[in-house]
Amino acid sequence: MTWNGGRTTWNGEELDIAAYLGRIGYGGEVKPDLATLRALHRAHVDSVPFENLEIMLGRPVLLDLAALQDKMVRQRRGGYCYEQNLLFAAALERIGFTVKGLAARVRAGASSTRAVTHMLLDVEADGEHWHCDVGFGADGLLEPVPLRTGAAMPQDVRQGEWRYGVAAEEEGVRVLRTERSDGWFDLYAHTTARCLPVDYVVMNHYSSTHPGSPFVRRPVLQRAGFDVRRRLIGARLTRTRPDGSVDEREVPVDELRLTMLREFGVELDDDDFARLVRVHYPGA
Repeated sequence: MTWNGGRTTWNGEELDIAAYLGRIGYGGEVKPDLATLRALHRAHVDSVPFENLEIMLGRPVLLDLAALQDKMVRQRRGGYCYEQNLLFAAALERIGFTVKGLAARVRAGASSTRAVTHMLLDVEADGEHWHCDVGFGADGLLEPVPLRTGAAMPQDVRQGEWRYGVAAEEEGVRVLRTERSDGWFDLYAHTTARCLPVDYVVMNHYSSTHPGSPFVRRPVLQRAGFDVRRRLIGARLTRTRPDGSVDEREVPVDELRLTMLREFGVELDDDDFARLVRVHYPGA
């Protein structure tokens, strides 16, 4: 294993890399090449769910590496985009990858232009730049896609049975899309302008506190997968499969804790779960 040494952007030298690799269940060779990048991306997405429960529990979302390791590695919790991609960036930097932070406007069915609030990564491997994102949720990438422009831009990328596409717009904007049963669905739009960790502190403050943020209204848990995409929004559990079939049901509060664990791998302690139910599932 190597480390690029010197001054770092993502504090990779502070990461307990062995604990992180254990958390995501990765036991393969670790070196800064494309094969490793793909395998790490898959393992992280498969192991660390998207969730906003710190906000729902009335606690701040902390982005320093010590807090990220404690929550997602030691406590085996999940997180949303800044938490997950910052942890992933630190791991990649620790291994020896060159990592650049990017930001996007989430579309995902929006009827108006949203602010730039999503974090993703530009990672160099095998002489190319790769679009990595382990923190978008159920519709998110399972593996990196090439970060190219113009005619070389990927138009159709298959990951398992899912299809993703990248479209070009004016002023260097790239749009990540996924195919649904009714056609292509825009996930988010981004450029390749560099963002620094302090930029995500500002975005995180908006996402975790502003009344217009979707993450302050109700519990959101999501998990991407090669065979099914899972969402728990409030008490509604949805499973979507590549053939377009969807299973939906309301989860009774007495099944909520087990559902969170079985479907998303999220386990809260007794006090936190009781507070979550009391505040966000009134009348239970």
